[in-house]
Amino acid sequence: MRTLIQGGTVYTGCGFERRDLFIEDGRIAAPRADFAPDEVIDAAGLIVSPGFIDLHVHLRQPGQEQKETIRSGTMAAAAGGFTTVCAMPNLAPPPDSMENLALERRLIEEDAVCRVLPFATITAGRAGGVPVPLRALAPHCVGFSDDGSGVRDMAVMERAFIEAAACGALISAHCEDMSLIEPGGCVHEDYARRHSLPAISSASEYRQIERDIELVRRTGCRYHVCHVSARESVELVRAAKAEGLPVSCEITPHHALLCQDDMADDGRFKMNPPLRSREDMLALREALRDGTADAIATDHAPHLAEEKSRGLRGSAMGVVGLETAFAVLNTGLVETGELSLERLLELLTFGPAGVIRVPCGWEAGAPADIVLLDRQGKGVVDSSRFFSKGRSTPFEGMNTAGRIICTLVGGKPAFKTGEAKR
Repeated sequence: MRTLIQGGTVYTGCGFERRDLFIEDGRIAAPRADFAPDEVIDAAGLIVSPGFIDLHVHLRQPGQEQKETIRSGTMAAAAGGFTTVCAMPNLAPPPDSMENLALERRLIEEDAVCRVLPFATITAGRAGGVPVPLRALAPHCVGFSDDGSGVRDMAVMERAFIEAAACGALISAHCEDMSLIEPGGCVHEDYARRHSLPAISSASEYRQIERDIELVRRTGCRYHVCHVSARESVELVRAAKAEGLPVSCEITPHHALLCQDDMADDGRFKMNPPLRSREDMLALREALRDGTADAIATDHAPHLAEEKSRGLRGSAMGVVGLETAFAVLNTGLVETGELSLERLLELLTFGPAGVIRVPCGWEAGAPADIVLLDRQGKGVVDSSRFFSKGRSTPFEGMNTAGRIICTLVGGKPAFKTGEAKR
């Protein structure tokens, strides 16, 4: 199968250029005069980018299929322009053994409509006690994370770092020290004081990052910080990078665009870590601009509607984000002049690809994972139209500029604008 993408403005990683793209048997092909396409995609007026990569997605299967399945979650990913997603391991059973990881990989092979790279857990059962057999599992996963739980025991984390460093594996850490969180903590400390709610302090995040960076110094382990939310965390990562340590981090669209001032007593504003102060949000935006942040990741976390209907105190933690990420970021940061389109695309493509060391770009032979974007396309965030089973988004009703026209995975369409739910 040969496809020609014609007349588009191609994001190269260094800027934009008008050029055609040639695809053969699911891979980028070198341009040649005798290329005879079976299909021509007219990309005039569109941005053509490598497919987006999300380092942090909850697909819920196996174990919580009522919230999301691999199929519904990857359809949502494709609709958002994502061609690769990294699946977090808070599953039942958790991927903490070869057997459990093999089960998840079989389900992915059967049902995924985009590429899914699973994380294995850091500790057995994500209980924080006993590290998994990292060296045995490493060839079969993208990295290791206890996402949803911080590993509190420093000795356990150090052992995991040593094992990961020995085989070149990535540790992707959910940094949360529960001893620094009030019982039932649900919101940032400033908001908590004003509204008489239990707090999740910034220190609960940055103190574990501080500890883990010291472990990186000792071990040389590749270390990635999930969903950074606090300005102190940004400073720690920035300093670690300046020191030359193998440290990276991600920022979510909701933390980059919203703060506690935007909140209402509604479950769609409840996530972990919480929306923090305006000063924190501005520090995150600076991290996106200056290279401290390596990637934008959605932390797509679908829940049942009933679980998100109990306000800030009682709702489940987490919001969905795959289908809205590009539109809300383009609207809130690029259209306002706070971030260039080039930098936004870097944070969605080459940046995360570098963290997990997967191919990205237009070299001949690279996978033809591609998204076509209409930067000016108008829309409204309407969760009733989502492919995801999750409906809880803090951006509900937002008027947006920028939409996904087509997503190709291995040269084959995974999503086209106007496509009905399947």
